[in-house]
Amino acid sequence: MVPRYGPEVRGGAETGARQLASRLARLPDWSVEVLTTTALDSVTWREESAPGATEEDRVLVRRFACSSGRHPDFDAYSGPMLSGAAERTEAESRHWIERQGPVSPGLVEAVRASDADAIAFYPYLYHPTVAGLPLAPAPTLLHAAAHDEPAIRLPVFRSVFERADGLVFHSWAERDLVTRLFPVGGHRQVVLGLGVDDPPAAPIEPPDLLGGRPFLVCLGRVDEQKGVGALWRFFLAYKRRRPGPLALVLAGPVVDAPPEHPDLLVVGPVAESLKWSLLRHCQALVSPSPFESFSLVVAEAWAAGSPVLVNSVCAATMENVRRSGGGLHYRGYAEFEASVDRLLADPRLRAELATRGRAYVSARFAWPVVIERYRSFVLEVVQRTASGPRPGRAPNGGDSRAG
Repeated sequence: MVPRYGPEVRGGAETGARQLASRLARLPDWSVEVLTTTALDSVTWREESAPGATEEDRVLVRRFACSSGRHPDFDAYSGPMLSGAAERTEAESRHWIERQGPVSPGLVEAVRASDADAIAFYPYLYHPTVAGLPLAPAPTLLHAAAHDEPAIRLPVFRSVFERADGLVFHSWAERDLVTRLFPVGGHRQVVLGLGVDDPPAAPIEPPDLLGGRPFLVCLGRVDEQKGVGALWRFFLAYKRRRPGPLALVLAGPVVDAPPEHPDLLVVGPVAESLKWSLLRHCQALVSPSPFESFSLVVAEAWAAGSPVLVNSVCAATMENVRRSGGGLHYRGYAEFEASVDRLLADPRLRAELATRGRAYVSARFAWPVVIERYRSFVLEVVQRTASGPRPGRAPNGGDSRAG
């Protein structure tokens, strides 16, 4: 179960969920069904796909209409609400969840009526998971995609994590966060990561849009909340101190547009061919987000043969940089400037970082490795759940929580 689904949906978690579903569907004796909404945009949750069932890359996809999307005043309401998230009541938490959207009664009912052997929920943050997971008749797997954000401290999420039969994490940093916040130490858990596609086998030509200029690239939503605003401000400060041909490419849906500047290229969402070209020929991929549970584009940059530069505030991206030795990191402008200077001045350093990153991705996040790890975990959760009580539920299958 995922709130939005399809090749049109851009984002590491959503892309990872779709790729995982399609690869599981290729396993012998496995069938995969996706329950989702008709929405594709996580800001509005407006209907963009038709309700009903389709087959997409061997996966049966069933889409359900939303009775409500994101409330028009959600952003103004959410800030004050989350400023004291841990102190909010259960009722206040659920009100926030409903105003965030998407609310889809048909989707929740489909979860309740499912005859699947296991039901995976992805991610923790939205109404379909909060409402649907407690009703699931089959063993549940929660792909939380959690990071240290105010919303995760809302009281409503405690029961979501407690009731999951298995927890699937993108990183050890995510696991540490969840086990620190919730009493789930006895739950079945796996640190899975995300599967990473290989770049195209054919030679990848440099992107025409740069005209041969050296460049840094940031792939993902152009959004202040993703750290992109701080990134372009740092970059323009860097260019004032280091004039030259270096450009910054921002590739992804634009939420908060930066000012027009000859050294900033805002190209919007890009096709796969251009994505791989940008990743292959950049001086480095920059991941400025302080809130990630994995960052698929960091792994894709390594697969493409480029180093990365990450925001050291983000525990998950820092974890992978430290474990791989495949990149540098920054906290504040001074470290950003020093890191960019090192990368631009030393081609051998860039090559060494990229080689380490590629080896790390190949060993841990190649799709055959990820699929086998996940297949084994799902079977373990199903078998063990069948032989004992489920978390947060009474031994007879009912809810063990009062009320």
